[in-house]
Formats: sequence, structure tokens, C-alpha cells
Amino acid sequence: MTIYSELHRLVVSGQLDPKVRIAEADLATRLGVSRTPIREALHRLEGDGLVIAQGRGVRVKVMAIPELADLLSARAGLEGWAVFQAAQRVSAGELPPAALAELAQLADSAASHTRAGDLEQGVDFNRLFHERSAALASNAAISATLALWWDRITVSTKHTLHTPERVEQVDREHRVIIDAVLGGDAAAARDAVEKHILNTRETLLALSEGPQQ
Repeated sequence: MTIYSELHRLVVSGQLDPKVRIAEADLATRLGVSRTPIREALHRLEGDGLVIAQGRGVRVKVMAIPELADLLSARAGLEGWAVFQAAQRVSAGELPPAALAELAQLADSAASHTRAGDLEQGVDFNRLFHERSAALASNAAISATLALWWDRITVSTKHTLHTPERVEQVDREHRVIIDAVLGGDAAAARDAVEKHILNTRETLLALSEGPQQ
């Protein structure tokens, strides 16, 4: 495992407190390496939008709600296009049944873990569901961009996990996506993904406003 991948894991998994500045020297001691590879890895993570440089150290970057909402809007468009392409591939008979069956399994796992209160596992399976759905388009550029965006979303919400307000609705929306992709209906698949992600965006914005007085 490279220094970058190890630091990336620490950031995305939430093991580094976003409220605390992390010194290069502390990370070097933690990983048992010199400061030079730490500095290079942190510079790359800053380019990924995951940390903010602060002197000879960094702070994990947590996006403000408006920035997070904008990212979800962008994700809706790009991921929607990915599943559009995926459904076209299904229609053309280019995808094996096992790849399609995995989507339902991931949706099942996301829902069951979330209902059981295992939020971290629920979030992880939810991400896998979306990433595997988009990956069916076989477009490496889209998958790489979505992975980066997912990292930013994960980091920005990792420390504020709570039981989702719309667990059952999310599961139903996942099933609509699956049905559209499996049916080879490209337009319906794109529409379902866009609506699903924008619904998540609206829920985020509503929660950020708090109860009305």
C-alpha cells in the first residue's frame, strides 16, 4: 500500500478528525516514514479536494452544505448519464446476468444494514450500489470522477451520520433504478437516478435548515 493510499484510507474512513489540524510530522511518525512522502501524498489529497493545507500540516476538508448540494446536483447528471449507457448495454445484450444480479444484492445490503442501525455499513453498501450501477456503463472516465466525488461526499458526511429520514423511500428508489437498468430502458434509468440523487439533495437541504419556528 502506498503512502497516498494509506492516507486516503485514513481520511475517507473518518479516522482523522476534521476539527483538528494534522501535522506532517505526526503523520510521518504514525506511518513510520519521512516527511517527504507524507508531504507529497498530502499535496495529492489536496488536489483531490479532501484536505486543506495549513502550514506544515492539513485539515480534512468538510464541504459546507451549499457546496455539497452543488456536488450532488453534478453527480445526478453524470451518474444519470452512466446508467443511461448501462441500460443501453443491457438492451444490446452486452452485460452478463451476474453483473446485474449484484445490483439487487447491494441494494438489499444497503437497506438491511440501515434498518438495523448499522449506518456505516449501510452507507458503504449504498455507495457500492451506485458505483457498480455506474460502472456498468464501462466508462472509466465517469467512474473515476464519480469515485472522487463520492470520496468528498463521504468525508463531508462521515461525522454526522444519523438514521436517514427516508430509508424506505431510498430503497424503493433503488428498486426503480434496478428495474429500469435490467429492462434496458435507458431514459427511465437516467430519470430514476437523477430523481433519486436530487431527492437526497433536497433532504440534505431540509435537514440543514432545521425545524421551523
